[in-house]
Amino acid sequence: MQIARRVIPLALAYFAGVFALAFCVGVGRTLWLAPRVGAFAAVMAELPVILAASWWWSRRLLSRHPLAARTDALVMGAAAFALLMAAEAALAVLLGGSVTGWLSGLATPAGMLGLAGQLGFAVMPWAVWRGAVRSR
Repeated sequence: MQIARRVIPLALAYFAGVFALAFCVGVGRTLWLAPRVGAFAAVMAELPVILAASWWWSRRLLSRHPLAARTDALVMGAAAFALLMAAEAALAVLLGGSVTGWLSGLATPAGMLGLAGQLGFAVMPWAVWRGAVRSR
């Protein structure tokens, strides 16, 4: 319970900040870039931007609210990842698709690349925490 009290607000803030940017960038990727270069290349272009934003936002949050343990940083990333997956599934349904369709999209090359980026998003708090601990 103590971990949840410390970490869940950070996970929510981390998810919300990165998701807001990723949503905006994703709209541009889907509507403008993907029709011109293909879905895989569009995700390749988007991925470094989102991972850099994930690193920056995670670093900013953890510098203001340092976590004491590696487990806290891992829980923060895992909770933010769970929120991200739930938000993406809900968004798929709101846009007229289905959860099954969204999941099958993850099996495409572009979907797998995107999922790899989402896993990078999930481990970013731990990577930032680890770097901060090493520099002390």
